[in-house]
Amino acid sequence: MAARMTRFAQTDSIETAQEPTPSEAPLKGLRVALFSGNYNYVRDGANQALNRLVGYLQRQGAQVHVYAPKVKKPAFPSKGKLVGLPSLPLPGRAEYRIPLTLGGKTRADLKAFKPNVVHVSSPDPAAHRAVSWARARGLPVLASVHTRFDTYPRYYNMAWLEPILTALLRRFYRRCDALVAPSESMAQVLREERMSYDISLWSRGVDRTIFNPGRRDLEWRRSLGIADDEVVIGFLGRLVMEKGLDVFSDTIDELVRRGTREGTRHRVMVVGEGPARAWFEARLPGAVFTGFQGGKDLGRAVAAMDVLFNPSVTETFGNVTLEAMACAVPVVAAAATGSQSLVSDGVSGRLIAPGALHQFAEALRNYVEDADLRARHGAAGERRSLDFSWDAINQAVADTYLRLIRQKDALKRR
Repeated sequence: MAARMTRFAQTDSIETAQEPTPSEAPLKGLRVALFSGNYNYVRDGANQALNRLVGYLQRQGAQVHVYAPKVKKPAFPSKGKLVGLPSLPLPGRAEYRIPLTLGGKTRADLKAFKPNVVHVSSPDPAAHRAVSWARARGLPVLASVHTRFDTYPRYYNMAWLEPILTALLRRFYRRCDALVAPSESMAQVLREERMSYDISLWSRGVDRTIFNPGRRDLEWRRSLGIADDEVVIGFLGRLVMEKGLDVFSDTIDELVRRGTREGTRHRVMVVGEGPARAWFEARLPGAVFTGFQGGKDLGRAVAAMDVLFNPSVTETFGNVTLEAMACAVPVVAAAATGSQSLVSDGVSGRLIAPGALHQFAEALRNYVEDADLRARHGAAGERRSLDFSWDAINQAVADTYLRLIRQKDALKRR
C-alpha cells in the first residue's frame, strides 16, 4: 500500500503522501463521492455492503460523501456524510425511491468536497448525471453491480422489457471506467453482455461473531412452535417477488406431494419482511414467519435452520447464502450468479437449474431425510465461509479506486 500511495501522490489529484508509518492512515487524501439509490432507508444486502465499505475507507483515512435519497425514518444509521438527492417513490414499490438529479445542494457539496473518484452503485437518473459530471472533469468513475436489474421485469409479467433494460444498462456501464462485481459468475455475465472491459471483484464478507453454528438455539425454535425433530427449511431475505417466492412455494407444494420417509418431518421458516408477505403467508399455510431479524437475532434465526432454500436468480452474490454457510447450514440454491461462486454442488449444498421445481423438491427431500448429509454439507459450507474477510474484500475496492486515479492521471500527462 505504501508504494502504491507514493506513486499515486505525485499529482494534484490527491494530497502528497510520504512513506506511511504504521500510525498513519494509508488512504489519507482519497476522497470518494458515492452515489446510491438506497443507502440506508430500506435495509438490504447492497446497502449493508456499501456502508461497510464506507466505514472501512474512513478507518483507513479516506473521506467519503454519500449522495442518496434521505427519509425521515431511515432503517439504520449510515456511515459517511450523507447528502440528500431529490427523489420520487418508485411506482408500485413506494418503499424505494428513484434519485432524479443532482440538484443545487449536491453540486455545491461536490464542488467544495473535490472528490478524486466517483462511485455509482445503481443505474438511476442521478447516477447518470453523476457520471456526466465526473467525465466533464476528467475524474474516474467506478460502478458497482449489486443486483440483476434486467431480470426484474419477468416477475411482474413484463419480460419483454429485459432486452431493453440490458441495452440501457450497457450504455450506462460503458460510460464508467470500470466495474466491480460481487462474484466471478456475475463478472462473467457482465463480460458476456459486453457491459465493460474492466471488471474486477468486490466480493462480500460475513460477520462470524453473528453468523456461526453456536448461535443455534433450540429453545428459541420451540418458542416458535417448531419441534426438535422437525427439519427446518428456511427462507431468508426481503419478501418481494423477485426473490423467487413463487418458485419457493411451488417447490414446497411439490415436496409435500412427494412426502418424506416415515419418521421425518419438515417445517418452513421464513425470515424477513416485505410487501409480498401476505401473498407468501397465504401460499405457505403452516409456515413460521419470524418477521425482520437483525444483528445477533438474525444469526440465531439462520442457525435455527437445517437447510436454506434460495431459489432467487436476481442476486449478484447471495449474502444470505454465505450467512447460512457460516452457520453450517447446507444450501439448496438456483444455479445462477452469486450462489454458483459460493456453493459447491454436492459438497456444501445443491445447485439446481433455475425454476426446476422437481429437482429442488428432490434436493430438499434428501436433506430432510438424511441428518448425516446435512451435517457433512453444512460443515463444508462453514469451512468455505472462512475465506470471506470484510477488510480484505473492501481493500480490493480501495485498490481499484487508486488504480483508476493513477490511470486518469497518466492520461492527463500525455
